[in-house]
Amino acid sequence: MEAKAEAPLLEVAASAGGRSSGRATAAQTLGNIVVSIVGTGVLGLPYAFRVAGWLAGSLGVAAAGVSTYYCMLLIVQCRKRLWEEEEEEEEEEEEKANELLHLQTYGDLGGKAFGSIGRYMTELLILAAQTGGSIAYLVFIGQNLSSIFTSIKTKEQHINPAVFIFLLLLPLEIALSFIRSLPSLAPFSAFADLCNILAMAIVIKEDLQIFDNSRNRSAFNGAWGLPFAGGMAVFCFEGFSMTLALEASMAERRKFPWVLLQAFIGITVAYVCFGLFGYLAYGNETKDIITLNLPNNWSAIAVKAGLCIALAFTFPIMMHPINEIIETRLKSSRWFQKLINTFRCAEWLGLHGSRILVLVLLSMLASFVPGFGNFVSFVGSTVCALLSFVLPAMFHLTIIGSEMRSWQRILDYCIILIGLAFAGYGTFNTISGHSSN
Repeated sequence: MEAKAEAPLLEVAASAGGRSSGRATAAQTLGNIVVSIVGTGVLGLPYAFRVAGWLAGSLGVAAAGVSTYYCMLLIVQCRKRLWEEEEEEEEEEEEKANELLHLQTYGDLGGKAFGSIGRYMTELLILAAQTGGSIAYLVFIGQNLSSIFTSIKTKEQHINPAVFIFLLLLPLEIALSFIRSLPSLAPFSAFADLCNILAMAIVIKEDLQIFDNSRNRSAFNGAWGLPFAGGMAVFCFEGFSMTLALEASMAERRKFPWVLLQAFIGITVAYVCFGLFGYLAYGNETKDIITLNLPNNWSAIAVKAGLCIALAFTFPIMMHPINEIIETRLKSSRWFQKLINTFRCAEWLGLHGSRILVLVLLSMLASFVPGFGNFVSFVGSTVCALLSFVLPAMFHLTIIGSEMRSWQRILDYCIILIGLAFAGYGTFNTISGHSSN
């Protein structure tokens, strides 16, 4: 999941009436959308095409792109409708303005739609998605470091990725967890995206060089292949929780749907081409992280090392929503408040101790993940599907339902049913091991 926490890079100033005034141009917003969506998941797309087949994989990516774009527009419409209601009820202006002033996050929208249950449900799914994305980061870095050291030092002997996760990554991430200023880590996020682009370029170059050997590639590999590829694609498109912040950051909000459409067309085409080229080049030898297919030369090693370094330093940004939710709940607990009143250092120790404990737990979970591709598809099929499709349609029906046309309500219901079926079917196939073919 890509769910990258880029909020510190978005400047949004609150104004009267509960709305927000953004300063970002269309070009800046386009860049922010791309940065928020594109992440390491893209490097698993060729494997999804191998599992599903080149045509099924292409359809899965395209369907995920179209569906995610449409559902992003749904939640933007929901917030717009809530603002219109506030303008229509001017007698409650002060109360409504204070309430809607904080309508900036996905969790806020869940609270408006279904009360505290909706907020907790939305935040729980965001927490699960960020946890899945964080574990995917650890697995990705561990497997690439294992590949680098295996090729340089041991040639044939494989080094377990868990060794690198616990001996290198965990101590580094514990040290970085003491940094609370996210903007200071923002340059590493830009570096990570640059490394992703460089890795994609090198992979495509290698793909084109061995295209002469590409034949007998399957178009379809069974009915279960399409949801597997769809789950991987949904994970790759997962920047959903940033939608409202991205829209609010624009100086001309009315242009947001068009800017978002441009971004999704470009990203979807790039995803399809990257997955297709990787599978056509390597066929059944395609690995769940395409960089592991690269030859053991210094340019490939440099790309892998650059990706690992960049992702290691952007990992705290991925962890920020998790830490924020946990620390907020911790501070609001009575026993913690009593502890703070008794011991001066209790707050500092408690908050940093919780961060260290979470990092240890995530590292343990990452060490048991059997494969990057299967895990990413599982997260995309379950948590990301619920977050990106089911919840937006439910919010849309609740907030705007009475004003919608029949076909719009039917479409929302279809999205909910298909999203739930997709989550169930994708989960079954991932757990049952069908995707390991």
